[in-house]
Amino acid sequence: MFIVDRSAAIIRPKEAFLTWLNALPGNDVVLSLSEIRHDCTVLMVPEVEEPEDAIAYIDDIADKIFEMELSSWVADEAQWPEKRNLKLFWEWFDVEIHLGVMDAVAEEIHNTPSDHSYH
Repeated sequence: MFIVDRSAAIIRPKEAFLTWLNALPGNDVVLSLSEIRHDCTVLMVPEVEEPEDAIAYIDDIADKIFEMELSSWVADEAQWPEKRNLKLFWEWFDVEIHLGVMDAVAEEIHNTPSDHSYH
């Protein structure tokens, strides 16, 4: 194992996100907060020494994260909230910062188009 020069941020939906999700037209599956917070997005962010620095970075890219999270649940952008901003991001998501990241894979990762598989 070796230390990666990154920190990590876990993005977890909050109750407000769940309310929006469950109220979508045509939604016939009612989800619980524990269900949508179970397997969340983990982002590698620049290595920081203080959680506040990682939060500042998240603030800078919150619009991209917001869109990524919405699109992972609903492809139709017309159903997304129109007025997305930093305040709404923080109302809809918790962010858990982890300062240290370790890589448990001994082999080097080679990013080639054939290496990617999306489900």
